[in-house]
Amino acid sequence: MVFFPLKQIILAAVLVKSSLAAIVARAEDLPHTDFDFVIVGGGTAGLVVANRLTESSRYSVLVIEAGGTNVDVFNSEVPFFNSRLFNTPADWNYTTAPMTGLGGRSMSYPQGHILGGTSSMNGLAYTRGSSDDYDRYAKLTKDIGWSWNNIQPYLRRNERWTEPADHHNTTGEFDPSVHGFHGINAVSLPGFVYSFDHRVIQAASELPEFPFNLDMNSGNTIGIGWTQSTINAGVRSSSAVSYLAPKFAQRQNLHILTGSRVTRVFRTGTAKGLPVFKGVEFADDSSRGVGPRKRITAKKEVILSGGALGTPHILQNSGIGDSAHLSEVGVKPLVHLPSVGKNLTDHAFVANTWLVNSTDTFETVLRNATLMEEQTREWNATHMGPYAAGTFNTAGWLRLPANSTIFKEFKDPSAGPRGAHYEFIIANGATRLPIPPTGNFMVIGTAVVTPLSRGSILINSSNPFDPPIVNPNLLDSPFDIFVMREAIRASRRFVQAPAFADYVIQLVDTAVTDDELDTFIRNSAITVSHIVGTASMSAKGAGYGVVDPDLRVKKVAGLRVIDSSVIPLVPTAHTQAATYVVAERGSDLIKAAW
Repeated sequence: MVFFPLKQIILAAVLVKSSLAAIVARAEDLPHTDFDFVIVGGGTAGLVVANRLTESSRYSVLVIEAGGTNVDVFNSEVPFFNSRLFNTPADWNYTTAPMTGLGGRSMSYPQGHILGGTSSMNGLAYTRGSSDDYDRYAKLTKDIGWSWNNIQPYLRRNERWTEPADHHNTTGEFDPSVHGFHGINAVSLPGFVYSFDHRVIQAASELPEFPFNLDMNSGNTIGIGWTQSTINAGVRSSSAVSYLAPKFAQRQNLHILTGSRVTRVFRTGTAKGLPVFKGVEFADDSSRGVGPRKRITAKKEVILSGGALGTPHILQNSGIGDSAHLSEVGVKPLVHLPSVGKNLTDHAFVANTWLVNSTDTFETVLRNATLMEEQTREWNATHMGPYAAGTFNTAGWLRLPANSTIFKEFKDPSAGPRGAHYEFIIANGATRLPIPPTGNFMVIGTAVVTPLSRGSILINSSNPFDPPIVNPNLLDSPFDIFVMREAIRASRRFVQAPAFADYVIQLVDTAVTDDELDTFIRNSAITVSHIVGTASMSAKGAGYGVVDPDLRVKKVAGLRVIDSSVIPLVPTAHTQAATYVVAERGSDLIKAAW
């Protein structure tokens, strides 16, 4: 298996696809510099906005992306290899600050540095969250447009329900009435199913505590069910693959500049007493800040779509943020918005592992180079086989009991009864490298999906090429630790189902007491990279938050944020579906203004 250097892929993309959109790797190769909208970031949200705005020939759009192209990046295309771009040039390669909740540990914090952003390297799960999540967003922002009922057109506009790669009969595995069949981004059920997956679904029929959920995207997430993923015929369907597909990329009013890092947005004037920020400064991403800076000015708006880490980084480097902090690091404060970079919210994850009586697990293949080569050839030839699916075909979303003792100390932070407190991510083996040298396993990853812990992303210098201080602050709240403990105990009860009686040999993890579990959790928890909230929406006129419900940055003109950073509270879901909703509605809000 070969991972081609991104610079080579960029060159190949420019040469091979020159008949499509102006996707160029040098600013000098842009046909002009006169654009209505400049979108900063060609990631999950940015390419949606680019696509929707260029539906009208009235608008010209430039997307500036720091990473390279996604074209022919094998480890992005293959669903099963979803984590293999971590710690590569396609990743921003962030490392967190030491976190108290993890016993002082730091960890890598993956974010996509590639066209498609994190949608080109994530775990592919397409989960919308509960109806309660969106109704709470509407209440918080005082904008009914963010409610569950009102976002339905945007879900349908995004989603194109697709047969799984193996074309198996999916009756009883999802509810067609809650899905979109004519959108842009492919969503499907697993394209390769293991016998283990059927055991999981059988267990859900055997234990009332863990009910079967026909479709966790119905607005009611609670229960165990089949995973839905952004996969099309055995190939990842990222925002780059879908929203920048050839039929869209050939638009003459759409231009993409890769390999260029935006260093800041700059003020270009005043309108109605507000500073106008329609200027964008950028540099060659590989220059590490040594090369020259270039500038471009949007005629209508600049849209920041740098993601929950990139967007607050750019805002702060532009002088928009907490004035005191900006002064401390040598950036001239221009607009005092102290919420920029605050309110970082993420899901903590712990892998719980059982030794099993089977050889039909991931480890058997991952330890055998010959089998891996066979499955690679199968995927290359047919886009079928084990590599056509992600790393977990089933999942669960579950709540603490209403009489749980923790609610005597903390108010329930969930948005309502249709949303979970924790998630099961259920896998047919170990998925993270290195694989244990012997044994076959099943894994139930437990994730806290209604965390009270809040972190931050803050610049550490006036050099935009210096990485920010990223502190997710995972498991800082006693509530989050309690939920993780109870989630682990629930996973152990789930494995007691008769469906696993002849399958599970023993639990690998030996922690039992609260203290033992706390130690295990703090030593092993990682992120699921579901980062939101660092440029949060709030009601118009609110004294906190970064953007208004129409996604315009507060206290300025000409500047919006459209990405996961605006989501005020993390949904009880993997976050790509919610990010697509933000981008789809955000595009409409822009069109309505112009």
